[in-house]
Amino acid sequence: MNALVPLPVLLPLCVTGLKLAIGPRLHRLQRFISIAVLGAVLVLSVLLMVAADRHGPLSVHLGDFAPPVGITLVADRLAGLMLTVSSAVTLLVLVYSLGQGMADRDDQAPVGVFHPAYLILVAGVSCTFLAGDLVNLYVGFEIMLVASFVLLTIGGTATRIRAGSTYVIISLFSSVLFLVAIAMTYAVAGTVNLAQLSLRLQEVPLGVRTLLEAMLLTVFAIKAAVFPLAAWLPDSYPTAPAPVTAVFAGLLTKVGVYSMLRTQTLLFPGHRLGDLLMLAALASMVVGILGAVAQTDLKRVLSFTLISHIGYMVFGIALAGHGSISGAIVYVAHHITVQTTLFLVAGLIERRDGTTELTRLGGLARAAPLLAVLFFVPAMNLAGIPPLSGFIGKLGLMRAGIDAGGAWAWALVAGSAATSLLTLYVMAKVWNLAFWRDAPPGAEEEGVVLESSDDDDDDEGDEGDQEEGGAAGSGSDLPVPAGAVVAAGFLGQSITTTKRLPWPMLAATGAAVALGLSYTVLGGPLTTFTQAAATELLARTPYIEAVLGR
Repeated sequence: MNALVPLPVLLPLCVTGLKLAIGPRLHRLQRFISIAVLGAVLVLSVLLMVAADRHGPLSVHLGDFAPPVGITLVADRLAGLMLTVSSAVTLLVLVYSLGQGMADRDDQAPVGVFHPAYLILVAGVSCTFLAGDLVNLYVGFEIMLVASFVLLTIGGTATRIRAGSTYVIISLFSSVLFLVAIAMTYAVAGTVNLAQLSLRLQEVPLGVRTLLEAMLLTVFAIKAAVFPLAAWLPDSYPTAPAPVTAVFAGLLTKVGVYSMLRTQTLLFPGHRLGDLLMLAALASMVVGILGAVAQTDLKRVLSFTLISHIGYMVFGIALAGHGSISGAIVYVAHHITVQTTLFLVAGLIERRDGTTELTRLGGLARAAPLLAVLFFVPAMNLAGIPPLSGFIGKLGLMRAGIDAGGAWAWALVAGSAATSLLTLYVMAKVWNLAFWRDAPPGAEEEGVVLESSDDDDDDEGDEGDQEEGGAAGSGSDLPVPAGAVVAAGFLGQSITTTKRLPWPMLAATGAAVALGLSYTVLGGPLTTFTQAAATELLARTPYIEAVLGR
């Protein structure tokens, strides 16, 4: 079973080479290969999760080089769960993107871009979850950075390039800081292997250990968009195509949370920066949700709720108790799925009505009842309405805060409750404006062509898109309606709004809603699993023994 551990990383990378060789040709083969590979990664992830639960952490030393020389990959309960959830989400987003017609427009690019970049992104995510040393954790981040920049800026519109540049600058700064932290760690401990570091860092002077902890936390807080290091997110994610925004918002920030969870429990038990983390968690929850209250665009509303709910996960990490770690793991799995689903719904709304600006939407509950259901269920889940999984995660975190006691813990409990109520208010506001009220005058009719500001001469290649799954660009010269929020297709070309949404988009979104509901149906087994994962993380011994053989 240990031989399966590298496959979630190697399989997407190897197939990427094949897809680059295929290039923009053979669209059906491109789609089949992508879906087959991500389906295989999902199966492998489930197998690793089950094996780690039954037999303990699995580890493999690539090339049979023992630490600290070799590359170590480790799959324990936490890594297995994160791999499974992320694989399921990335597979659904891929199906959604095919329905939107994104990948089918690769024939307009010099090479097939979307499929290879997306698979590289999946490989980078898997690498970070399985990394058994700091260097490979860094490599996983960089793989994701390269792929994410391509996906964020795909199409080359000015808005996307600007937002992508901000994202890359921030990411490069965190990468440099991460390299410095790795170098300092190796200088004081003589290794970057996590299992060895968990033993050797206890002999390092307290001040040096605290400095290393602070540097790593800063790096991961930037990746996770923890306030006050989250200013880049609301302007970066909403500009990308809907599937890209969905997978970024739902998954990439959780990679930073996962890294915080892994290093804080394994390398810095009894950490001294708990109060600082609690302050960051409280600030993220409050500032993020207040930002969401002030927004009138659905994508920006969801971006700010993303920042806010990262605070719940940091809350659990900061308390560092068994109940709080278990609650944080539940909430990470829940939030990956629910946040991705809500951004997919936002993409459906934009495809149907040509905008996500709430002041220009209305009447969707009557005109598109299925779309209303697809939004309402994850929205209530995000708000933490019982008995949904959001409530399960929040309840576990708040109970852990009450059990821990202390001024900061009680402040976080109060902040969590207030944030949950404000999240419900924000979701109710979106529901009232976009779904419940009558459509405002001047709402877009079906067939209106929405063009990007950079799309003066791209209309010629749009005729084939309608055949390829509904990303309909008509090549029309119709002007953009006055005051409309501009929406553009995959490569920045025109798209045509349509009341009949492509069925793969609806099916993928419905499956994501069902996945989120499954956490409620399987709440008991999920909680039992996360409690076992929390016990394993806090004990540290099973991880160390699996890697070092002690």
